[in-house]
Amino acid sequence: MAGNSFGEIFRITTFGESHGVALGVIIDGCPAGLKIDTAFIQSELDRRKPGQSNIVTQRKEADEFEILSGIFEGTTQGTPIAIIIRNEDQKSKDYEHIKDSYRPSHADFTYDAKYGSRDHRGGGRSSARETAARVAAAAIAKQLLKHFGIEVNAYVSKVGKIEIEKNYTELDLSKTEDNIVRCPDAETAEKMIDLIKEVKKDGDTIGGLVSCVITGVPVGLGEPVFDKLHADLGKAMLSINAAKGFEYGSGFAGTELRGSEHNDAFYKDENQQIKTKTNHSGGVQGGISNGMDIYFNVAFKPIATIMKAQDSVDKDGNDATVTGKCRHDPCVLPRAVPIVEAMAALVIADHILRNKNSKL
Repeated sequence: MAGNSFGEIFRITTFGESHGVALGVIIDGCPAGLKIDTAFIQSELDRRKPGQSNIVTQRKEADEFEILSGIFEGTTQGTPIAIIIRNEDQKSKDYEHIKDSYRPSHADFTYDAKYGSRDHRGGGRSSARETAARVAAAAIAKQLLKHFGIEVNAYVSKVGKIEIEKNYTELDLSKTEDNIVRCPDAETAEKMIDLIKEVKKDGDTIGGLVSCVITGVPVGLGEPVFDKLHADLGKAMLSINAAKGFEYGSGFAGTELRGSEHNDAFYKDENQQIKTKTNHSGGVQGGISNGMDIYFNVAFKPIATIMKAQDSVDKDGNDATVTGKCRHDPCVLPRAVPIVEAMAALVIADHILRNKNSKL
């Protein structure tokens, strides 16, 4: 199986399955000399782990990690960093009923067709449980970015048809963790939580949007042709389970404007730095960061596993009925927030290091 690695210089390779012994990640290319706060790594994993509230899956995983290599006396050595997270609460028997049947809108059929076999226990390698390894790696990437004054903040901006009617500049993103849905607007958060509970009670699921803002990004990250910064961010976001769409800057709404309305006029600020008066570009122009905030939205579909009977077929093409019997999120968004941040941090960390050879 190809496609288990991500990044050019700050490069990660993840391994493990949902119901296997453990998940893990190997990070290559992290510079030596970076002080690592292991408590921060655990706090990031805690934000993603299952069972954290009554609106997410009730699978109970501590998601405690172990560093096997690459860090000595709290400092990176420039060598590969290996991190492992052991699974503790597998209930593989919950998946026996779909061993030979295909769950609608899951990877069951495509996996079987491509590889000739599949791990039916929780989806195996296709499970979103794999993202725990990404979050662990990104916790180190975030500490590298902090060294450069860069921060990544994501939040839930829409659940179903309930959304924040404010621009991110009008929100206090420090309040994102104040509620279980991870929405920085308290009034909207309550409505979102009520909707998720209603959907869960009905045995169904619901999707929405996660918005993300990256601040402190210097001018010059990204390449002008195939490795455009926004293209790499798009690939990163769409590699997340259940992600269905990506837009940055003005996004699709920008298509309704004229060029005279959409163009971001330049000016020189009080520090003699070139900035733009507006930021329809979303911090990226010509595939290269321009020093303004990078902001984007990621659309997530309703989780495919629902607690309702669904028509399907088995591996031989015979009619079958599939019913969810397992522990799944009624809405992926609250736990997707740290995953979106993780993938954004990995992209920016990689481009920070790649940019060091752009000119003398």
